[in-house]
Amino acid sequence: MNAFEDESRSFLALRNERGQYSLWPSGAEVPDGWRIVTGPEDRAACLARIEADWPAASAPVAAR
Repeated sequence: MNAFEDESRSFLALRNERGQYSLWPSGAEVPDGWRIVTGPEDRAACLARIEADWPAASAPVAAR
């Protein structure tokens, strides 16, 4: 199973300098240019944080 889809893992919510967010498996090295916003938490909690902080992530593509 892909580590990004494994709901049994804990995750981090990351943010880069451009204001983009990423879901990241806890324990994996955080890439340069990214910082931890929240976590480690379960996958759903991290995704909820990303959606709350980055409304464009859940907007339809045509609306972006």
